[in-house]
Amino acid sequence: MAEIRPIRAWRYNAAVVGKIDELTSPLFDVVSDKQRKALYQNPHNSIHLSVPQGARPADTALQTLADWKKRNIIVQDAIPGIYVYYQHFKLAGSTKEYCRKGFVCHIRAYDFEENVILRHENTIPKAVNDRIDLLAKTQLHASPTHGLYTDELFQLEKYMDEAMLSPIYETEDYQGVRDVLAVIHDARVIERFVQVLNDRKIILADGHHRYESSLAYKHKCQAENLNHSGNEGYNFHLMYLTNTENDDLRILPTHRLILGLP
Repeated sequence: MAEIRPIRAWRYNAAVVGKIDELTSPLFDVVSDKQRKALYQNPHNSIHLSVPQGARPADTALQTLADWKKRNIIVQDAIPGIYVYYQHFKLAGSTKEYCRKGFVCHIRAYDFEENVILRHENTIPKAVNDRIDLLAKTQLHASPTHGLYTDELFQLEKYMDEAMLSPIYETEDYQGVRDVLAVIHDARVIERFVQVLNDRKIILADGHHRYESSLAYKHKCQAENLNHSGNEGYNFHLMYLTNTENDDLRILPTHRLILGLP
């Protein structure tokens, strides 16, 4: 059901820019105004692509992306891979360390009616439109959405654990969350990932706006491309996939304050 593919990621060039800790940013819809102001001070922080500034933000992001590529601020991996991403964290009031395990890849952008990727919330049109414009201009997914699949046999975890023996990045944020990224380039192992996900459905845990922007962009490109084959890049979306059977998967409450009521 769920078709996934490895990707050739664009990554920061360690020989040109600083530490990865100084280059990452929270997701576009959770980064606070105070955080944004601080992150914008670094001209190479990823926030310039995920939450670009200016009267026409998508144009700004496109210019930034072209500049970074030209100056080798970011470089593309030579061969496609599956990117393994672990988050080590603790919950308030507990000393136990959890580890959320998953991997980043391309997944076919299925319409919700196809019943392969399952949604659980509605979206705000303006937020979707902003993301569509950004995706159309840059043709780049600046951050993956989060999907859940179910595999009671844990067939992929051994490959992910092995990849983590040689991480390419490791950071720790202000909340004490440790993020570790590794990459799998072995074609035989990648094929195993493809096979395991092939008969799964995906629950879209987070990132409905970004996923819907991929769907809208796909439909637009399909209509404009008379020779559409289904293998073009616009048919795919960047997603972080984790196994629902992993006991370290946690859902925490989001508290919001409602203002302006009479």
